[in-house]
Amino acid sequence: MRNQLTLFFVALQFYTRIPIPKWVVFKSENLSPATRFLPLIGWIVGLVSALTFLLVSYLTNDSIAIVSSVIASIILTGALHEDGFADTCDGFGGGWTREKILLIMKDSRIGTYGAVGLICLLTLKIYLLQALVIQANNNASLVILLMVCAHTLSRFMPAIVIYSQPYARDTDDSKSKPVAHNVTATTLAIAAIFALLPLVLFSMSIGTPMILLSIGVLLLITWLLNRYFTKWIGGYTGDCLGAIQQVSEIGFYFFMVVLWKFI
Repeated sequence: MRNQLTLFFVALQFYTRIPIPKWVVFKSENLSPATRFLPLIGWIVGLVSALTFLLVSYLTNDSIAIVSSVIASIILTGALHEDGFADTCDGFGGGWTREKILLIMKDSRIGTYGAVGLICLLTLKIYLLQALVIQANNNASLVILLMVCAHTLSRFMPAIVIYSQPYARDTDDSKSKPVAHNVTATTLAIAAIFALLPLVLFSMSIGTPMILLSIGVLLLITWLLNRYFTKWIGGYTGDCLGAIQQVSEIGFYFFMVVLWKFI
């Protein structure tokens, strides 16, 4: 049990800015098994985002609350996934060879492709959330489950890629490389449980099993992105994982907007 608790805190330290107990010693070899708790991190981020929305909505209005919710998730994670998305946009937008793409993604500076990508991503996310809040009639429990599901499922998709695909970089100087090795089927199965539980609860709360189709949508998004990454760089990087998480989160919101419009 103590070992699992250590792995959870390792995941919490790596994927968020939340302080962890001082007795937890960070070891890079723990990052791989700690992947099982990546969807659980989504529970935390989604819950904080939802509670931020509910509080700010009560104090001001829904539009300000939605922006505040997105900001809260960015602060909580240190913009880890947004940074990966921007770097991916820069790398694949400006590079035409494997070496050039990897070199651009390694650069900490943001370029035109990354800036435009982030603007489009965040704008779409805010408008999708606005539509979903209206469709949910500001029901607090639905808003909480919606955001938890989005953050949880979108973090399970990178876990699948880590398990099934090769890491693209050849060097040992990447902070994400320890995540990319020896992710076992057991680790993936545990991650799946954490990812699917909120979705099942959400499906039961709105009384339609059609919401479960979102899994297929996100798997398709992940497959398409991974296929593109593999074609150009022969695998994935940590930035690619961040891009998959962000696009999957958007994909879930988009699916829910469409689903609620027609059910």
